[in-house]
Amino acid sequence: MKRTPRRTTRSRSTALFRRSRELMPGGVSSPVRSFSAVGGEPFFAAAGKGPRIRDADGRSYLDFVGSYGPHLFGHSPPFLRRALARAIRSGTSFGAPTEAEMRLAERVTRMVPSVEMVRFVSSGTEATMSAVRLARAATGRRRIVKVDGGYHGHGDSFLVSAGSGVATLAIAGSPGVPEETAVLTTVVPYNDAEALEAAFERFPGEIAAFILEPLAANMGVVPPRDGYLAAVREITQRRGALLIFDEVITGFRLARGGAQEAYGVLPDLTTLGKILGGGLPVGAYGGRRDLMERMAPAGPVYQAGTLSGNPLSMAAGRAMLGQIEREPPYDELERRGGLLEELIGAQVRELGLADRVSYNRAASISTLFFAPPPVTDFATARRAETRRYAAFFHAMLERGVFLPPAQFEAWFLSAAHSDADIRRTARSVGESLTIAFDVTVQPAVGAGLVPARGRPQGPPLGNRALL
Repeated sequence: MKRTPRRTTRSRSTALFRRSRELMPGGVSSPVRSFSAVGGEPFFAAAGKGPRIRDADGRSYLDFVGSYGPHLFGHSPPFLRRALARAIRSGTSFGAPTEAEMRLAERVTRMVPSVEMVRFVSSGTEATMSAVRLARAATGRRRIVKVDGGYHGHGDSFLVSAGSGVATLAIAGSPGVPEETAVLTTVVPYNDAEALEAAFERFPGEIAAFILEPLAANMGVVPPRDGYLAAVREITQRRGALLIFDEVITGFRLARGGAQEAYGVLPDLTTLGKILGGGLPVGAYGGRRDLMERMAPAGPVYQAGTLSGNPLSMAAGRAMLGQIEREPPYDELERRGGLLEELIGAQVRELGLADRVSYNRAASISTLFFAPPPVTDFATARRAETRRYAAFFHAMLERGVFLPPAQFEAWFLSAAHSDADIRRTARSVGESLTIAFDVTVQPAVGAGLVPARGRPQGPPLGNRALL
């Protein structure tokens, strides 16, 4: 069986990318999609089904990007298609409240432990911007604290020492962010409660909120140390500031109630997205009733949006959360995530790379850092050899496995990935690591995973028959 062929200058994806660059900055609607961090040209997606995605040239890939988080049940699950088909028959937008909003709000407040009231918006960035505005209004303070490498969307207050795509570009922020705005954001290391305490000492009575992902997923996946979240909860309460959990990625993924349920620490405000919309544009922020009742029209803090609570997004959210309540996928995702971790760990040890790479995982999200262990914050993540990751990425893509085209992004496992998919992926990881590090070892007896020398061997994953 032949490997997935490389695209040529005659490929449809190449032609589409060339035309797109004439019409859109960089040819894309979001920078990471351009492959600028790993080199080469991106493929253009045509369809997705289950754990696989197909490009415009008909090549199929096992997908561990999952649109960066929404697809907990894989691409285009039947229950989601049915819900959207029903919703679109009634209309796409009304400029009036709908029952669908109220029903989804019922589910969110039932499932997320700290959320007593919720407001729907159209993106995660809107959610985090609105949560910070509310925190400033509620406390009468102006300063916010975020973690080094923490990404909370492209709001001006957050593009200060941000991770994810900003880290990939190796810039401290972005042109166009006023200095007057940037100086109101204080940055502390993730997993360092003492640094947060020091920030409050330095700016007494000034800090409105500490915003963080409870499980960092935008500097690559970095779990919280034991006791860290409880410590920041105690510090913010004692100092009169609000704690905001950005659960745009972790919400409904680590557990039914998100990271706050998984780790047993409740924030004052929570932001949501990704899984909440099942792949449609959506965001939400919510929290304590006394805080949320400050939002207009119940209170004086303004936020609005023409497409907030869009009927199609609300239908998708109800379908996703309903499926989670009916058939919780978390035990099985943990088992499969553990299997992937075990098999990748075996590859790393077999290749003698245990001091060169780190595999961080929490439930169904993970990152293989090309950095020595442990990776516990952005400073240690930044040690990653991104050029080796680029070689690894392309080797995986050639074998039909689509990973994030940037080192500092998370891999997403879905309920649609099978054990066979995971084993094939692990084999491809071993083969691709030999290329990235130019290592050759004798395979373990019976392992069939690591080639002795030369080009990696094994069946391809990317072929037209997979989708």
